[in-house]
Amino acid sequence: MAVLHRILVFGCIWLGMAQSLYAQTEPADVASASDQFQDAFYESLTQKGIENYDKAVLSLEKCQVLEPNNAVVYFELGKNYLAQKDYNKAYESFEKATQIDPTNKWFWVGLYDVLYETKAYEEAISIVKQLIEFNKDYKEDLVSLYMNTQQYEEALTLINELNNTEGKTELREKYKVQILSQGKFQSSEMDRLWAEIKKNPQEEANYIALIFLYSDQNQDDKSLEVAKKLELAIPTSDWAQVSLFKYHLLANEGDKAAKTLLFVLESPKVESKIKHRMLNEFLLFIQDKPQFDTQFNQAVGFLIQDPTVAVNKEVGKFYQRKNNSAKAIYFYNKQQLLTPDDTECLQLLAGLYTETAQFDVLALHATQAVERFPLQPQWYYYAGLANNQVKKAEEAILQLEAGLEFVVDDPALEINFYIQLGEAFYTLGNEAKKEYYFTKAELLVRQAQKK
Repeated sequence: MAVLHRILVFGCIWLGMAQSLYAQTEPADVASASDQFQDAFYESLTQKGIENYDKAVLSLEKCQVLEPNNAVVYFELGKNYLAQKDYNKAYESFEKATQIDPTNKWFWVGLYDVLYETKAYEEAISIVKQLIEFNKDYKEDLVSLYMNTQQYEEALTLINELNNTEGKTELREKYKVQILSQGKFQSSEMDRLWAEIKKNPQEEANYIALIFLYSDQNQDDKSLEVAKKLELAIPTSDWAQVSLFKYHLLANEGDKAAKTLLFVLESPKVESKIKHRMLNEFLLFIQDKPQFDTQFNQAVGFLIQDPTVAVNKEVGKFYQRKNNSAKAIYFYNKQQLLTPDDTECLQLLAGLYTETAQFDVLALHATQAVERFPLQPQWYYYAGLANNQVKKAEEAILQLEAGLEFVVDDPALEINFYIQLGEAFYTLGNEAKKEYYFTKAELLVRQAQKK
């Protein structure tokens, strides 16, 4: 819960010591009573400061006898009881202070503190409404209290009011999303947004909110209607293009979709998540349309600096799933140039080079990986495999024997090493070594099967 003013004033709030109480007494008696009150009051502050709350209360009770209608005494009692978590006495004391002097904000804050700590949010609402009379910032607290008590209609009304008068906040937007996830509130919110658009057609945020609401309900025709209105009202709106992009795809207008995509990707106003979603939608659209490769590559170029997603690698995975090895390799290589230490990308490339029988390329790729990651055995394996396939058996043996030393607790990889070593020695005509490694591979396979 957002609570803006949670700090009780621990200093002395001196409101005047009710001098009229002693108006009919002798001056000496007045001075004596006043001195006793001040001594007891300051003693209570001293004891509270060192967390001797029981002694502070005893001193304040002396003050009560001397000045039974002093609101500050009740306020201080409330703070000491609250520190002791004696919530009933704390509430009674703060309440008495507000009854004596309802114009002091901090007395009401004391009541709010008690209710907040005891999670009595329903009762806290009336106290916060009182505090709003002192400070409008407490409306933020009221929003949170409405949310905690599931008074969503009141919360939404207040959120919209504060958004209009104070600007949006992350917490209020989070609350609003939570409320609007319930369908019964969406219709009224849509009506409100249409009314706001009619009243102020230059306020872009209302169009955007309405577009998202319709999109959440899969009402693409309504979302498009709002987007077109936004484009007419604010031709420079980036968000209008975000919505029109999907319309161009549905209408099979590839050139317009590409132009819109590139426009949005350049925009600093549109968040990265939406840009990535649009790129994925365009990728699905053009997978059998090579005429848009240039625009797509240009679009990828806008997103490669995003540290949250390795865009080229993700595009490569898309093409690999579609069995388009050539394009997958192209994008994996682009990613490798940007992030040379991305071992997943290196592994994906090695796998594709193997599948497509590009063994000369695989040999170079694996050798470079060995130099970069000399303790990772898989690169020695790929180097040995590739050299075997291009009939460089001696080079294969060197790589495989070196890499075998780094294989730990990986029977499958160890088996593959033995098989490739057997193949290399077979190529060299060394039957004894061939049988030795093939036998070791076979033994490991049997052991694995028994497990």
